[in-house]
Amino acid sequence: MESGCKEKVHIYIENVKGVLKQLKEYLYSEKGTRRNVRDIISLADAYLRDAKYYLTKGDICTALACISYSEGLLDAIRYIGMINFEWPKHRMKPRRKVLVGGVFDILHIGHLYFLKKASELGNVTVVVARDSTVRSLKKREPIIPEKQRVEIIKALKFVDEAILGEEPLNIRKILKKVKPNIIVLGPDQDYLKSMIETAAKDLGLSVEITVIAERVYDNQLASTSSIISKIVKQYSHKEQLSDC
Repeated sequence: MESGCKEKVHIYIENVKGVLKQLKEYLYSEKGTRRNVRDIISLADAYLRDAKYYLTKGDICTALACISYSEGLLDAIRYIGMINFEWPKHRMKPRRKVLVGGVFDILHIGHLYFLKKASELGNVTVVVARDSTVRSLKKREPIIPEKQRVEIIKALKFVDEAILGEEPLNIRKILKKVKPNIIVLGPDQDYLKSMIETAAKDLGLSVEITVIAERVYDNQLASTSSIISKIVKQYSHKEQLSDC
């Protein structure tokens, strides 16, 4: 439900932006436009900015309230004949559904970069790997338990929905459940591409696969393994010093 509300807020924001653009062009060309009309339009613009701000913070309810108030102000001055404009005749197409997956064990800047790039393509659903999958693929115990990892990912502003993966790993079931338009893979997930293509073909799904090849190179702690290594090194050094 939250994902649906967020989509509506995106649509309302784009509609209000379009109308304000019309009005600003009109106002600048009309020398006789009254000051109070300009003030109301400026107020509608301020509520639009508030809506965009709260949307980035993940506060969907407040964002929806702000953009609804902005729409109401604009409709009011139109209905009483103070100014004229047209709302878009055709509503925006819904944003595409983007699917990403990963372990997300010890959240770091590389994860945030990956999810930000995915969010630029549409609404992001994240599949968080189960503990058993981590043991199978990574050959180690996860640091953070699966239920905590999925809650952490849900809290990120780039993410619309987060779910636990199948146990055992089953790409076909995930695709059938989510029905994504786009699947985004990270630089270390290339091996999944052929499996995804096969599963999508079996299900009759038209899925675009995008690989984000670039990494965040300006930070040496952009991977879980590098963070674990640093922690081990630091604490090993401290223990050696304490033994002296």
